[in-house]
Amino acid sequence: MAGAEPPAATFERRVLRSAAEHHYLRVRLELPDGGARPSVAQFKQLVVSALRELHGEVGAALPVDVLTYEEKTLSAILRVVSSGLVKLWSALTLLGFYQNRRCAFRVLQEYIIRVQRGVSAENSWQIVRRYSDFDLLNNSLQISTLSLPLPPKKLIGNMEREFIAERQKGLQAYLDVITTHHILSNCELVKKFLDPNSYSVNYTEIALQHVSMFFRSEPKWEVVEPLKDIGWRIRKKYFLMKIKNQPKERLMLSWADPGPDKYLSDKDLQYAVKLLSSCSAKPKDPFLKKYCNPKKIQGLELQQIKTYGRQILEVLKFLHEKGFPYGHLHSANVMLDGDTCKLLDLENSLLGLPSFYRSYFSQFRKINTLEGVDVHCFGHLLYEMTYGRPPDTIPVDSFPPAPSVFVVSVLESILTCEAMKNGMPTVSRLLQMPLFSDVLLTNSEKPQFKIPTKLKEALKTSKECIEKRLTEEQKLIHQHRRLTRAQSHHGSEEEKKKRKILARKKSKRSAYESGEEHSAKYSNSNNSAGSGASSPLTSPSSPTPPSTAGASSIPPAPPPPPLPPAAPPLSTEVPMQPNPQPDVSASRGALLSSIQNFQKGTLKKTQTCDYSAPRIS
Repeated sequence: MAGAEPPAATFERRVLRSAAEHHYLRVRLELPDGGARPSVAQFKQLVVSALRELHGEVGAALPVDVLTYEEKTLSAILRVVSSGLVKLWSALTLLGFYQNRRCAFRVLQEYIIRVQRGVSAENSWQIVRRYSDFDLLNNSLQISTLSLPLPPKKLIGNMEREFIAERQKGLQAYLDVITTHHILSNCELVKKFLDPNSYSVNYTEIALQHVSMFFRSEPKWEVVEPLKDIGWRIRKKYFLMKIKNQPKERLMLSWADPGPDKYLSDKDLQYAVKLLSSCSAKPKDPFLKKYCNPKKIQGLELQQIKTYGRQILEVLKFLHEKGFPYGHLHSANVMLDGDTCKLLDLENSLLGLPSFYRSYFSQFRKINTLEGVDVHCFGHLLYEMTYGRPPDTIPVDSFPPAPSVFVVSVLESILTCEAMKNGMPTVSRLLQMPLFSDVLLTNSEKPQFKIPTKLKEALKTSKECIEKRLTEEQKLIHQHRRLTRAQSHHGSEEEKKKRKILARKKSKRSAYESGEEHSAKYSNSNNSAGSGASSPLTSPSSPTPPSTAGASSIPPAPPPPPLPPAAPPLSTEVPMQPNPQPDVSASRGALLSSIQNFQKGTLKKTQTCDYSAPRIS
């Protein structure tokens, strides 16, 4: 018996079409040979000729609109019906000449990014970036070994509306991750990407020119090479130096422009810098690679935390007693020389450079002194020494398990929301806490740091100016935060419902009051009409008109005497005796006055007993 044949395979052809009526293309014409640039009419004719050359007269009849055209950049936005997208794209891709000159069309997919610096909406701008720009930035940031959520590439179908919308959301999430990361947001690569106008110059080349000009009069020194990406500051560059008489010895030189908090005169600045000593260091890795995502995340031992923390606090106390401002404590400015901690970049405060953690402590108005800033920065450093990584968010709600409860108590006094709202503890208070109070320092040699009286006054004035600028910045941030919170609350759905209910109640109340006013006016008009009309006067001698309200038991009065020859006729009406008429105008005025003076609030609540319900016995 022959086996049954398998059923023939069935195929179904499906053609997926976009639901959009039109497609939009941003294109750019490239002319490598240069020459005259086409006008908008010539650009439109070039597009039509490209369609005619590939698809004939049918393609030339395809409706294509040039919405915008920039003659300077030779870029335009084209609109075409969805059915003709493939024809237009292929025609532009295969076009190779314009007026006997080489040319090429590039189809662009660009995203407009709005960037704002600070709390002022006026300090904002827009930039245009393509996906290739995002990809280039992401490749440059791979040195940090961070996993960044950049949307993947797509070769086919990357111009569909749904895909573009999905990619736009992915790129927004990518920017959110970069700008909220403390180290990446301060990176030169990111700043150039978001603000190309302000960071377009080569800062390393400019610093090298200044250094070379300075050492031109010092023949014994020679610049070996610039050290790229050593620090996190964009305008602070490092160079490798050597002495010509000692070619094997290498020294590191830093060059920085003054910052916004520089209040010392040049003479005082030079004298203060001479008080600082130098130290030997051998930097190896770039800043992003070393501090962004280290391969080994491990905290220090408890004894190391106590010893290093005590040494750093002693240095901060010594600087505050001398009146020397600092405010630049972080893990990259702490160098270990054996078991001894040394603080670096003491000149940053003299140059007026902003602190590494300024974006954090500027959010809290209680951290308004340089000592409070140093304590806050010490909290960040202590967190890194304990857990091997910086805190994810500031303030910190909960802390992971630590080697000692005393470590957590110190962190809670600095990094929690309650601590930042109430104020930072002093350096002396931290030294008295159980974590550091029992630490004995073996190397207790204090450096020779003699500051003249005149320089002390200048440093005190500079410190007051730095704290004043910090307070003003915190005030602006606080006002902006309140305004933003009020706007978000006012625009919430719950608040919109409340406003609708209040508006409805107000309209009902106004309608009720207008109705009462209208009725009062109507009653006044009726009152004036009734009192002003003339009524016939009745005299006592004239009888009242007979009443027809009903029969009366009183016998009718005899009619007046008729003429003698006529007989007295019988009357069917019952005449009444004349009664005095009541005062109608007085009662009507009392009624109107009671209506006008009526108040709904004076009514008393009553209880109604409803006996209409049936009773079942």
